[in-house]
Amino acid sequence: MLKLIVFVCGAVVMILEMVGSRVLAPYLGTSILVWTALIGVILGCLSLGSWWGGRLADRTDDPKADSKAGLALLANLILLAAVCTGAIALSKVLILPYLQRTAGSIQAGAVLATVLLFAPPAVLLGMVSPLATKLALSGSATPGRTLGTFQALATVGGILGTFLAGFVLIASLGSTNILLLLALILAATSVAARPSRPLPGAATALAMGLFLHAAGTYDASVAAMGVHDLDTLYNRILIQPGVDRRTGLEVRTLSTSLRFLQSAMYVYDPSVLVLDYTKVYKLAAYFRPEMRRMLVIGGAGYSFPKYALAAYPNVSVDVVELDPGMTEAARRHFGLTEDPRLRIFHEDARTFLNRQAERYDVILCDAFSSIYSVPFHLTTLEAVQDLSKSLTPGGVVLANLVSAREGGGARFYEAEYATYARVFPQVHAFAVDSPEDPGPVQNIILAGLDSLEPAALESADPELGGFLSQRVPGPDPERAKGLVLTDDYAPVDFFLALLEIGNM
Repeated sequence: MLKLIVFVCGAVVMILEMVGSRVLAPYLGTSILVWTALIGVILGCLSLGSWWGGRLADRTDDPKADSKAGLALLANLILLAAVCTGAIALSKVLILPYLQRTAGSIQAGAVLATVLLFAPPAVLLGMVSPLATKLALSGSATPGRTLGTFQALATVGGILGTFLAGFVLIASLGSTNILLLLALILAATSVAARPSRPLPGAATALAMGLFLHAAGTYDASVAAMGVHDLDTLYNRILIQPGVDRRTGLEVRTLSTSLRFLQSAMYVYDPSVLVLDYTKVYKLAAYFRPEMRRMLVIGGAGYSFPKYALAAYPNVSVDVVELDPGMTEAARRHFGLTEDPRLRIFHEDARTFLNRQAERYDVILCDAFSSIYSVPFHLTTLEAVQDLSKSLTPGGVVLANLVSAREGGGARFYEAEYATYARVFPQVHAFAVDSPEDPGPVQNIILAGLDSLEPAALESADPELGGFLSQRVPGPDPERAKGLVLTDDYAPVDFFLALLEIGNM
């Protein structure tokens, strides 16, 4: 039984760590900064738990004579870990929004969130292995083998938990249900650890089961109101209804971060663009009026692909979207339908660019829609060179990024502009929200042109002319000097952390 307890608790720890990334993602993102906080804090808590558990184990000189007391202590610790794990599901919606507003930086927010939410169960679960090992060593003629066996079981349990969480649970159950399921498993383990007095653990297991049922009922009622909280292999997606403040029309939004929208659509017509930055992508028709082939990197709700198919009848559109779950959400909730001019590729954009030999008149990059989760490998010189190689002569890349244009929060914009300028003969920047004010964080569209002929940047079309008028100067060359991002060195997460500090 002790071996099974150590195995189960080892698995629960790693599932808890994996699901922790999904709990924090809507508020703090999924950058390396968040993963660093999760891994570091939980490892520290396990170390503290091991030290503490070892001290408790040594309080009894003769563990064999007091095995019932030892088992009772072990059962109580596991039961308390169950309660703390279930409490995460209840408290995360209170703690995380507060930390998002007040922490001061992504690093501080991630560390504090991990400590407040995940440290208690991690410390308690860290205490299990030394206690169980001490009980198993009582009277053992092979203490070394026993100790090695228990350490191996905890490690194998962690490996199984990692694969189970990453390959099955997160995409199947969602983060809240996983937390409740873990609490239920720990409560049941507590019952098994103390068969002589199973009532406390059984009562907790029953309460957790009822709570799990209630959570499922709540999710169903919320979904009936048009709100969907979905976990896929790659994202936690929140879909909800709303109203466009400018038009008063009903909209549906998609986000992977509570502070930023990745997609939105008017319910009356899914092909009409809602978000301002997506409208600036219409400059594709200005830079390449005779375009025939378009590549969109980043699908999300497929806003611009749907618009392009409706507005440009002679254009075929390829979309590279890493997450099949995102595409399924777009089909179910955002009016994405089959079209002979639309091809969808579910793979990483860099691997797609590396393997394909086709060329495009226009490439739209829409993978940088949040300051919390920018895929660094799509920002680098090598990535921009891949984009350039995938263009037809005279083609254009339009890339959306979120940044300030001046000050400490402009480091990402400065670096990305310098990176594009290293590859393309012409680079232009269009500020979406505040062209006249370089200070605020906003969407900026970079245009990289594969042409030596200077663009006139004028149009008789009122809408395109309006977008062209939002052109802003590039960053100061002296500040941007030496900031070209590469696969070897691209501190994008740290640039975005500076941006977040400046936006507090």
